[in-house]
Amino acid sequence: MSHVLTELEAADGGSETAKKLPEITLAFWITKIAATTLGETAGDLFAQTFRIGYLLTTVVFFSVFLVTLALQLRARHYRPFFYWTVILMTSLAGTTISDFMNRDASAKYLSGGAGSLGWGPQGLGLGYPTGAVVLMSLLAAIFITWKVTGLTLAIRDIVTLKGEALFWSAILVSNTLGTSSGDFLSDTSGLGYAGGALFIVGILGLLLALRHVPVVSEVMLFWVAFVLTRPLGATAGDFLTKPADRGGLQLGTLGSSMFLLAILFGFVGYAQLQERRRAVPDTARPQFRSGLQ
Repeated sequence: MSHVLTELEAADGGSETAKKLPEITLAFWITKIAATTLGETAGDLFAQTFRIGYLLTTVVFFSVFLVTLALQLRARHYRPFFYWTVILMTSLAGTTISDFMNRDASAKYLSGGAGSLGWGPQGLGLGYPTGAVVLMSLLAAIFITWKVTGLTLAIRDIVTLKGEALFWSAILVSNTLGTSSGDFLSDTSGLGYAGGALFIVGILGLLLALRHVPVVSEVMLFWVAFVLTRPLGATAGDFLTKPADRGGLQLGTLGSSMFLLAILFGFVGYAQLQERRRAVPDTARPQFRSGLQ
């Protein structure tokens, strides 16, 4: 980790690294939604279904996040496996951090007759509104700091290690905030799981329409959409896993997580193949001649 910090300090002097973040395409957004939805179902799988608890799962997921982040920061170019693993870990950690902040040991947060969820405290019990205010304030502080540094917020132009560190800080907090927002929409607003997901889809559709308005910043639209895909994943994940009498499909956290993991692997594998093709110079690719030899 010290090596990474040394590189970050070097980046303060203006050193740059090769492009390490992906192009924003339809495949990017599908992969992002799959990763964030998996973060919700897998986070609940470990914390609730396996009854490890919010505290221990948060410690484990956040530790793995730091390790995968170090690998991503040390990479010299965009590697889809590293990038999407960090995205997934921010979603997993964000899920359990949010649950630990907002929930407590009340019976409404426990399932299957469980009296507790693993070792340690079950949560701080801040509630969704208070937790959301805390997280929105932290996210605003990150973006203000980012703006003050003078570094670009456009993902396609982030090439310094300091910029990438700010990017991942914003991702972790936004995914945590997204979990709180998604749980609020699903459990408290009265919209339910499917209604909450459709509500966010409607907002995303509006953002898509705003792309055609010249005065609206595309960078701002990207970040709003990026943040909103997390509560979309939270509501969609709950819709897949929660009991039918609560408005869910009752597919279970394990089955839903395996299904989403397969989708994520498929898209990441495709992205990895695309990067390998781009890395091969045209002159090194086999040339085919038409006609008879």
